[in-house]
This record gives sequence, C-alpha cells and structure tokens, in this order.
Amino acid sequence: MYAAFLIFFLYAIACLWLCVQWICIPPRTPDTIAFPNDFKLSVIIPARNEEKNIDVLLRDLQRQSLDQNHFEVLVVNDASTDATEEIVNNFRKQYALDLKLISLTEAAVRSPKKRAITEAMKAASGELIVTTDGDCRVGEKWLETIVRIYHQTNAKFISGPVTFMDEKNSFDIFQTIEFASLIGTGACLLEAGHPTMCNGANLAYQRSAFDAVGGYEGVDQIASGDDEFLLQKIHQQYPGNSVFIKNKEAIVRTQTQENWRAFYRQRVRWASKWAVNRRIATIAVALFVFAVNVMTILFLMTGLRQGLQEIRFNAILMIKYLPEFLYLSLIIRFLGKRKFLWYIPLVQLFYPFYVLFFGLAAQQKGYEWKGRRLR
Repeated sequence: MYAAFLIFFLYAIACLWLCVQWICIPPRTPDTIAFPNDFKLSVIIPARNEEKNIDVLLRDLQRQSLDQNHFEVLVVNDASTDATEEIVNNFRKQYALDLKLISLTEAAVRSPKKRAITEAMKAASGELIVTTDGDCRVGEKWLETIVRIYHQTNAKFISGPVTFMDEKNSFDIFQTIEFASLIGTGACLLEAGHPTMCNGANLAYQRSAFDAVGGYEGVDQIASGDDEFLLQKIHQQYPGNSVFIKNKEAIVRTQTQENWRAFYRQRVRWASKWAVNRRIATIAVALFVFAVNVMTILFLMTGLRQGLQEIRFNAILMIKYLPEFLYLSLIIRFLGKRKFLWYIPLVQLFYPFYVLFFGLAAQQKGYEWKGRRLR
C-alpha cells in the first residue's frame, strides 16, 4: 500500500508539473513584421498509397494565406501501388501551386520514410523545411503561423500540435485523448529543455541544422523515428533552440485508425522507437510511465477484491486520476476537443492495460506498415 501511494504521489507531482509547464508555454502569437522577400520554405510530404487523401491536402496548401512565392511543395511518392502519383500529377496541371513530384521505386531499405525525406531534401530549395503526412489536413494560416514564429524565435527546430478529426465512435475518441497526452507531454518536455517526443505530421526545421547534424545519419537503420530522433540530434547540437507552437492556427489534423488491426500496427510502430532509444531521459520517462500503469493494474485488481468502498483504495486512485484528468483536460481544450472531456475518466481506466499491452508488444522484432514488413 505504501509503495503504491509513493508511486502515485510521484506521478501526481509529474502531472501537476506538466500542467504548470503547459500553462507556461508561450502562446507564440505571430507578429506582423514582414519577413525577407526572398525567404522560401519547402513543404515535404512523404506519401505512400494516399489516393484517398493527397488531393485534399494539396487543396489545403493551395489555399494557404502565405504568399505562394514563399513556399514550394514536394510530394515524394514512395512506390505507391495506387493512384497517388496520378492524382498529384493532375493537381500540378490544374493549379499554379509550386509543386514537385519525386517518384521513388521500391527498394529494400530499413526506413522508407527517412529515405523519402532525404531524397526530397536534395531537391528542396527552402531555408526552412516543413514536413507533414499525406493523410493530413491543415488550416489556411498553417504555413504563415510557422513562418512568423520561425522569424520571431530563429528556432532550429519547431514542433507543432497534431490531433485527430472526424471521430465517429468511442474507439476514435479514445485515440484522440490518448494522442493528446503524447502531444502535450512532448510539448512540455521540449519547452523544458528535455525533448523526447514530437510528431512528423507537423514539424519544421532549418535546412542548415538538418545538414549540420548529418540528417538521419546514425539513426537511418531504425524504421521509425524520422521525427523524434531528428529532434534529439538537433537539440544535442543546438540546445535551447527548439520550440513548440502553442497556437491553434498551427494545428494539423489527421485520421484515426479505422480498426483495431491498423491501430495495433501504428502503435507498435510508435512504441518501437522507445525500444531502441538510448537517451537516459527517454528511457527513464518510459520506464516510469510503464511502472505507474502496471502498479495501477495491480492496485485496481486488489481494490476490486477488497471492495470499491475501501477508503484507502479510492483515496490513492484519486491521487493518480485527478491530476491526470486536469492535465489531459488542458490539452484537450487547446486542441478544440472540449466535447470529449467527459470521456477522459473512461480512457483513464482503460489506459493502464493499453500501456502494458503495447509496452510488451514493442519488444517484438519487426512490424507491418503500409504493405511493408519493417524492422
């Protein structure tokens, strides 16, 4: 009982620290100062089998408030087996957007997405690189917000908020709340100077910083991690020069996984990055979160045997769940998902079993993603 109390107390302190850290992140409202006329950024979109989504994303980019003279778009068709390439070509013919298509052939590589971005970098002409995914949606002021904050901060690396859209059922809502916790935690740790997580659907970094750290050299053998490992490399060389955009205009929205099988593959892919990460801070965070949730499962089972009316049982659970709820509610509100606030307690009850399952699943060697078997 005392061990559970201590672990949950430390976890509560961590959640309250995250709350304070989130509140203290500057809102980073873009100023109206003009940036250089010759400034240019490159939007890189790795795409594999995105025929259902790529046209919509390109239309979002066509409608950007940022003058089109200041950005180019590079779509990297990663050996798609559907009509992705045809759709991009048709869009390029119909609209004046500065759009380049880079077509890759199927190849036996450890990390297809890192390969796609690396190839795009060879053709990119922007001093600022912005990346997103082919199944995302972006608002009209997305690029303008990134550019103005970049010129305000002169950051080497910029991490942006990402959330899900078009939630249709409780499974989708669970994904949204769980994902919000990752986005929020990544933002708080980054702003505290201990970057651990970010998401490749909404990133920006200086071209010169990418080149200075050797791109993905040293982590290119790892299938996933095109986002987090690059963040950590740039942070190591340029400490204190990475920021999170806490601005709703910068939110990128993407699709939830439509079924359990797709969700499993995605989460195993994400969890695999933690399994190969050797940074002490990252390992410590992962082990602590895993231990807290395993203890929660054990405590729940013990409490059920003793009866839910047990005062100690309820008190210790509240030490964990109340600060956790407060933190999640802050992130959910920012992401514009206020209507899902009252689903948070249900997610909190299920989440420990989720962490245990995927913590163990991440130890397996290899996973399937978009028709490829990766290791």
